[in-house]
Amino acid sequence: MLTDYFLNQGFSFFASGWTQFAGGFFISFMIMLLFGRAFIRAMRNVQKKGQPISENVPESHRQKAGTPTMGGILVIVAILVGALLFMPLSTPTGWIALSALVMFGCLGFVDDYKKVASQSKKASNGLSPLTRLLVEGVFVLILAYLINKTMPPYIPEYSLAIGAGIILPLGLLYYVFAYFVICGGANATNITDGLDGMLAKLYMPVLVVLVVALYGATRIGFMDTVMFLPMANGLYGVLGAAFGAVLGFLWYNAKPASIFMGDVGSLALGGFMGTVAMLLKSELIMGVAAGMMVLILLSSFIQTMYFKTTRKITGTGRRVFLRAPLHHHFEELGWTETKIVERFFILSILFSGLALVLLKFA
Repeated sequence: MLTDYFLNQGFSFFASGWTQFAGGFFISFMIMLLFGRAFIRAMRNVQKKGQPISENVPESHRQKAGTPTMGGILVIVAILVGALLFMPLSTPTGWIALSALVMFGCLGFVDDYKKVASQSKKASNGLSPLTRLLVEGVFVLILAYLINKTMPPYIPEYSLAIGAGIILPLGLLYYVFAYFVICGGANATNITDGLDGMLAKLYMPVLVVLVVALYGATRIGFMDTVMFLPMANGLYGVLGAAFGAVLGFLWYNAKPASIFMGDVGSLALGGFMGTVAMLLKSELIMGVAAGMMVLILLSSFIQTMYFKTTRKITGTGRRVFLRAPLHHHFEELGWTETKIVERFFILSILFSGLALVLLKFA
């Protein structure tokens, strides 16, 4: 809104993507700081007992009982306000990214509401996995179709770009690929959100990579490995708002957390991340940057599949990890929560550094 207004008034300064990024960042960050404490009080009053602590987490997590959840609601609001104020409203890419944020956020809200309302400590006290995957599939069909429509005419429809030189037409498999990227991102962030401050710290390095990919996609010749995507310029304000909101949330979510992100936030941020990566034709790069989240997701998948397979064969389920996801395994080994978060954060920076190298030179 502000960008369009000032551009109409002749202020060309607002045509700069970095101006839009900085504006979105500032607004969303200030919303988190100024309204965060009041929002936490409101959530505590509404939820009473807060988020029930799952029976499938280490015993040390019992002390977190009563902490309010659904902090992702404020994160989504901050991103929406910051983005809408500073993104060019006529460009569809920003709207598609925000649609993904809201869609997955609504799904997460329903999941959180069921957990808080039931106060059950069972891991299955929210939506069933099948229900979530089916709803996410519907979201992906909509988003993938819209994403494909934003691509310039020199990029074949429903295609995968490997760098700027290799384009693989996928046909209808494009929707399958989109499901793995967007739903994979949503479920990776959801499972990563298991320790105080961890999701925010692992998410921000990935955002840095997406911002660099965005700059390459809107500057001819800056990166030979990145497709030129003129429509992508609508994402500067959106990514700035996302960065500010996540950083602002960390102010309250750092150990000991005053509020949890909840599925409303983690699913929203993950779906948003995957959607932005597809809008930038940087899906594989995002997969590398989010390597730490991918490992956490894989650890849960491996644990589940190995347990079910061994139980079917031997009658007794066996485990690869002491406890899944991966961060709980290290808790069982005796690592402190702070040490796990900081070391995973370091690894996330290294994964993102590798992604930047690939983005520039691969």
